[in-house]
Amino acid sequence: MIMITKKAFLTICLVLFLGSILSAQTSKYIGADKCKMCHNSKAKGEQYNKWKAENHSKAFETLKNDASKTLAKKMGIADAAADPKCLKCHITDAAIKDDGVSCESCHGPGSLYKPVNIMKNKAEAMKLGLIDPDEKVCLKCHNPESPTYKKFVFKDA
Repeated sequence: MIMITKKAFLTICLVLFLGSILSAQTSKYIGADKCKMCHNSKAKGEQYNKWKAENHSKAFETLKNDASKTLAKKMGIADAAADPKCLKCHITDAAIKDDGVSCESCHGPGSLYKPVNIMKNKAEAMKLGLIDPDEKVCLKCHNPESPTYKKFVFKDA
C-alpha cells in the first residue's frame, strides 16, 4: 500500500482539477484578421486575399442591399441584417459581423488552434477545434432552406 501525505494528496487533486478546467476550454471566434497573419503569404496560397475578393466575405453586407430588404419584407422579416434566420448563414459570429462568412465559419472557432506551433501539427489543431470542411459543413447554409437557394455541388465549389 502506498502512503501519501495530506499535502501531496491535495496537490494531486488541485492538479487534476486545474487540468480538467483547462481541457474544458471552449474555443472562441477570433476573426479573419487573425488568420490573415499567416494565411496571406504566397506560400499559403494567399488565402485571405482570395476570401476577401469573393462573396463569402461580403455575406453580411448583402443583407443590407435593396434585394435583401425586398426579400426580407416578403418573408415578414423586419431587418435581415438583425434576424437570426438570416444571420445564421451570413456571419461567422455576432461579434464579428464585418467578416461575413469567414475562415472560422468553415474551419471552426480558432482561438485554441491558431498558435503557429499548433497549426504546424494538423492532428493537434483538429483536437483543438480545427475543422477540415466537407460537404456537410457547406450544406448547413447552401440548402433549400435558403430563400435564394441555387443548386450546390460541393465538388465544383
